Amino acid sequence: MSFDVSVTRRLGDTEIACAFEAGDGVTVLFGPSGAGKTSVLNMVAGLLAPDTGHVRVGGETLFDAATATDIAPEARRAGYVFQEPRLFPHRRVRANLLYGWGPGEGAVDVDETIALLGLAPLLDRWPRTLSGGEARRVAIGRALLANPRFLLLDEPLSSLDRARREEIMGLLERLRDTLRLPMLMVTHDRGEAERLGNRIVEL
Repeated sequence: MSFDVSVTRRLGDTEIACAFEAGDGVTVLFGPSGAGKTSVLNMVAGLLAPDTGHVRVGGETLFDAATATDIAPEARRAGYVFQEPRLFPHRRVRANLLYGWGPGEGAVDVDETIALLGLAPLLDRWPRTLSGGEARRVAIGRALLANPRFLLLDEPLSSLDRARREEIMGLLERLRDTLRLPMLMVTHDRGEAERLGNRIVEL
């Protein structure tokens, strides 16, 4: 079981509640804006503490209110791709990609990842010179090179034109089909959810 999540959290006047179990592949959190999808993603990442419930990924308990278990975000090894690429503007693409990478046993292969994402022509570019689709590819590459146990994708296709959306959709399909990496993705677009998701959780 890749994801076993059952969480609640009150934010202001809104109570967010979500429970699902999911196997391999892409699990999509689908629903309208304001439904709490990103908050659930942040609870899985450890950036937002649930009021009750548990978060387990790959059989490991990352959070459990009943036992006061709360693994720190950096120890959860989540690769998080935010709505905005959040690249370091003072670092070229190569340096952005290698920011979280470390050599050693089990390290992700840098050249293979660059080839998989088609990033070789971009390595010497500055983030400000990248298109929206290029920046999103670099952000995904940086998340993968941090050697994550799972990927979290928050609206990875937002703010992209149709051509760039199709480019990133194809990339996510390749990642889904070639990497044995659990992926949890947020979207409010039904077409994206049905095309990319092995299962859809509606909020």
